Amino acid sequence: MTLLTHSASDVRTDRPGVLPLSAVGLDDLARVGGKNASLGEMLGSLSELGVSVPDGFATTADAFRDHMSATGLTEWISEQLQALDVEDTSALAATGARIRARVEETPLAESLADAVRTAFAELLETAPDGDVEASFAVRSSATAEDLPDASFAGQQDTYLNVRGIDNVLDAVRMVFASLFTDRAIAYRVHHGFVHDEVAISVGVQRMVRSDLAAAGVMFTLDTESGFEDAVFLTSAYGLGEGVVQGAVDPDEYTVHKPGLREGRPAILRRHLGSKDRRMIFTEDPRVGRTTAFEPTEEDERGRFSLADDEVTELARIALAIEDHYGRPMDIEWGKDGADGSLHILQARPETVASRRGAGVIERHHRVGDSRVLSEGRAIGQKIGTGAVRRLTDPEDMHGFEPGDVLVAPMTDPDWEPIMKRAAAIVTDRGGRTCHAAIIARELGIPAVVGTGDATQQLSDGQEVTVSCADGETGLVFEGILETRVETIEIGELGELDVDLMLNLGNPDLALSTAALPSAGVGLARMEFVINRQIGIHPLALLHPEDQSGQVREEIARRTSADDSPREFFVRALAEGVATIAAAFSPRPVIVRLSDFKSNEYAGLVGGAAHEPDEENPMIGFRGASRYLDEDFAEAFALECEALRRVREDMGLTNLRIMIPFVRTPAEAEGVVDLLARNGLERGKDGLQVVMMCEIPANALNAGEFLEHVDGFSIGSNDLTQLTLGIDRDSSLVAGSFDERDPAVLHLVDLAIDACRERGKYVGICGQAPSDHPELAQHLRERGISSISLNPDTIVDTWMRLTGQEAGEEDGQKV
Repeated sequence: MTLLTHSASDVRTDRPGVLPLSAVGLDDLARVGGKNASLGEMLGSLSELGVSVPDGFATTADAFRDHMSATGLTEWISEQLQALDVEDTSALAATGARIRARVEETPLAESLADAVRTAFAELLETAPDGDVEASFAVRSSATAEDLPDASFAGQQDTYLNVRGIDNVLDAVRMVFASLFTDRAIAYRVHHGFVHDEVAISVGVQRMVRSDLAAAGVMFTLDTESGFEDAVFLTSAYGLGEGVVQGAVDPDEYTVHKPGLREGRPAILRRHLGSKDRRMIFTEDPRVGRTTAFEPTEEDERGRFSLADDEVTELARIALAIEDHYGRPMDIEWGKDGADGSLHILQARPETVASRRGAGVIERHHRVGDSRVLSEGRAIGQKIGTGAVRRLTDPEDMHGFEPGDVLVAPMTDPDWEPIMKRAAAIVTDRGGRTCHAAIIARELGIPAVVGTGDATQQLSDGQEVTVSCADGETGLVFEGILETRVETIEIGELGELDVDLMLNLGNPDLALSTAALPSAGVGLARMEFVINRQIGIHPLALLHPEDQSGQVREEIARRTSADDSPREFFVRALAEGVATIAAAFSPRPVIVRLSDFKSNEYAGLVGGAAHEPDEENPMIGFRGASRYLDEDFAEAFALECEALRRVREDMGLTNLRIMIPFVRTPAEAEGVVDLLARNGLERGKDGLQVVMMCEIPANALNAGEFLEHVDGFSIGSNDLTQLTLGIDRDSSLVAGSFDERDPAVLHLVDLAIDACRERGKYVGICGQAPSDHPELAQHLRERGISSISLNPDTIVDTWMRLTGQEAGEEDGQKV
């Protein structure tokens, strides 16, 4: 779309050196820097769309240059920086400190100081009820900041809760001085910016009272995968600077853009952060008001900091901003606790995920495991190894060696000179939008943030493997593990006459896996979602009063953010399934109803009290027979409600349902009827219901089963076990387990033929085609509709089936 901008040239001002924010736009980047230009752009162009930006004013870059020249600072600073080696961290620190002190001590040029006084007085006149005690933010805005190809994230300083003109003038000088922080000097050198050509503007805005409510950051794409149909949002109590710094582990939300545009419920998933502290206003007699951290109340930590309608409204605002700018955006927001209003505090182009090369996917894999020492939020999808260097203050960075693993409570821009040397970064605090996360993405190195305990669990000099290749949870393993890196080039794959789909259970991997070439998901395992994101037996959640005291306490702890334990189960399951369905939409996603065996269900919290003790759970109380049992009926109803939310409320009608372990045609008919009674009627709104073909009877009597369902998905694992009478988990007989056995293939062929004769869907979702490429070829020749594969084998299988050479993995230590 065409980006319409406005500029200060359209507005007259008789105050040289200062411009109202409402009078500037993107065309004025050279005059007021990226941050202020963007704020003015939104004030002038997006207010009618409900995007609220606090008003204020900005000093100009020319005013900065005039001040620096008139006071002799320009020439003196140039001399200081001329021979500086920024890799010498000691020299960098000394030079930066010397320059900043000189700039802070030098009074503002008289003309600039007068202009700031006048603009500030006018801003005070607009304060509600003439509030002369109003608080202001004094923000930096460098002329090379927030560019599409350089974020300059946090390179210059911002001062919050500034009150009174004298403190504002002091803050302006300190912002000028922050153009010469150690990290800013080093960043300009590393990115090829000439020091003398970068000027700075200062924005002065009324503070949003998010100290009384919440604030955070949002991106108009998923920051880890680059998935563009999502808004990723973080939120924590108090001022947003706590989230940006990484001092707070925030709540996280992912919102689906297509659903948002259609006006449907669109929150795909949420993560409850610890939020153990918040940044608030406080008093400091030296500088007037300032900020500090205070502990968050225990009950607040267990609740989400935003209501669903607020998350939705913020995501809508993010979409409006992205549509205006025509590119993915990185946005800071704040909620005013005085009136509940939502405001945008900053918007800049997203500069990392949106610039990743299209058509090439790099996947990192661990070879082997070891003891997990710490875990947190994964940033990126890579793996790094090295010796731990545990630091608590950036002043101790001088002994940090290239290839070390940086372990710290948190990071801020002062850490950046050594962050680029690190093999990986691990922090105690922070979420996916904190400083450490942003810089790690920009540098392309793995980071695990918000561990809570890394500085206690990891020892200086200890060798570790930092893995961000296991989904949203980042893991720090003991020792150096071997890894392999797989590079997948997409775009030159030939045409196929069979659909290749994916096996996927982990919603954490859905957004990144969706970039692989596939016809959708042939098997989404519901039990994986229940085990990973819920972990409690559904009957225990429905009847917590019947559980032991310890189980009741655990249920209360895990479900504290929801209205009830029941709602916790339905919401969490719906979000897990919806994430997979949204990631692949409009491609079909076949979700298998829960296929826990009784011993597996018993392993969930509260499960032992609700499960029978079976000698052979593999052929016991599971699948269709469980759903039809009266004692399990209300638990099965929860699954149905979750799936109904995904299809009906969220509009993700690409979701299909699969029934596992169906022993008789009567069971197939019974479950289809039960689904309908729970609001999931086969055929309504295109709902397809298929069943697993994994019992020999399913293939031998295929015609009768197919009268009740829309097709088969062949489960080669259980079909082989039950055909050959082999427990593949038993080391005594597992050597004879082979899905290519003639008896197994005969049953597979019967199932395919029966479906083809009746015009029904038939796919395969077992492990066999991933392990045996020749089996995939056989299935294709028999006319199977789809072959569902593990993500790491789909490209190789595709290439083999089209006669291309399969790619090779680059086996190496990372």
